[in-house]
Amino acid sequence: MTRQTTGSWRDYGAVHLPAPLSAALEAFMEHGYHGTSVRDIASRAGLSVPGLYHHYPSKQSLLQGLLELTMTDLLRRSAQAIEEAGDDPLTRFDAVVESLLRFHMFRREQAFVGSTELRSLDDEYRPTYIGHRTRQQRMVDEIVSTVWPRACSTRRTRRAPARAVATYVRRHRPARRPSRPTCRTRPRPHRR
Repeated sequence: MTRQTTGSWRDYGAVHLPAPLSAALEAFMEHGYHGTSVRDIASRAGLSVPGLYHHYPSKQSLLQGLLELTMTDLLRRSAQAIEEAGDDPLTRFDAVVESLLRFHMFRREQAFVGSTELRSLDDEYRPTYIGHRTRQQRMVDEIVSTVWPRACSTRRTRRAPARAVATYVRRHRPARRPSRPTCRTRPRPHRR
């Protein structure tokens, strides 16, 4: 097996997904999982509905395939960033936060679908997907507990700093589908 070059976890090019998954991502971004039809996905992918079903037996399998590729990419990049950072806890912390931020910046559509369509996963795949997310969070938890051991000394406070980091990173992705306007038409009233 060939080893990735140093820093390759930082390199993001164009998203390369199989045509059906690319079409599903586009449709899920526009209409959400439940608002998207298999016919729409097939049309976007340039396939007939039976042709799409040849590759993916259901709309659920498209969502699962998309999320599986997304989480595999995220976990690989995070693990590589941590490994390249060496043993210094602060350097490892910087690397994992940078990795998460880059992922949410350069793969924002996949991150968005992964966050918003969790409720659409079937009961069989949901534990697998949550396991991936838990694995990612534990990478952050472990690093944070070595950087701030006193802040993480009790069971109650052990997870708080790491959860704050993960929440901060997720907040830097669009809160709405990127194609929708993100500004308000009326200014928010000033609170004192």
